[in-house]
Amino acid sequence: MSKPQNPVQMAVIGAAHGIKGELRVKTFTGDPLALADYGPLYARDGRAFQIIDIRPANTVVVVRFKGVSDRNAAEALAGTELFVDRSMLPDDGEEDEFYHADLIGLEVWDDTGTVLGKVVAVHNFGGGDILDVTLAGRKGVLIPFTQAAVPEVSIAEGFVRVNQAAAGLIEDEDGEAPREEGFDPKGRPRGPRDAGGNR
Repeated sequence: MSKPQNPVQMAVIGAAHGIKGELRVKTFTGDPLALADYGPLYARDGRAFQIIDIRPANTVVVVRFKGVSDRNAAEALAGTELFVDRSMLPDDGEEDEFYHADLIGLEVWDDTGTVLGKVVAVHNFGGGDILDVTLAGRKGVLIPFTQAAVPEVSIAEGFVRVNQAAAGLIEDEDGEAPREEGFDPKGRPRGPRDAGGNR
């Protein structure tokens, strides 16, 4: 397969690990070891990377790529983002599972169907997925990607519907955005569909 036409980011290469060319890699898959299941991974410039060994190491995986055999070669790859084509990813997830790449670019609607803005990124800082939304007249806001804050997602129609109160977009009488009660970071399990980030 050549360079992905519809790339989905699967991982980013970190620091070299040891002296034999191994690298620490941060994955965006539900199971970090599943990174090896998608075949060759591609950099933005089209370079292909084939995993020949992978093992867990705390919050990352340690990977040996074909053709990378020493620390100097490994260090030169630090920061390289790795992608596969969207067609390589399965479409058999649960109804409330979504690829991050599919969410980016969706319009954000309120309860009346009014367009509030657009999803520009999806983040996860350890407490659950968060939608980075650019709203008209604002630089951007972060909305928890929970059932309460985002009760409807329609990839086919190109929108997510938000509950403005649960999403913290409207202020209460004290001028503060209400906090979402019972925030459950596992409220929308993703499994291997955590793959995210498009170009």
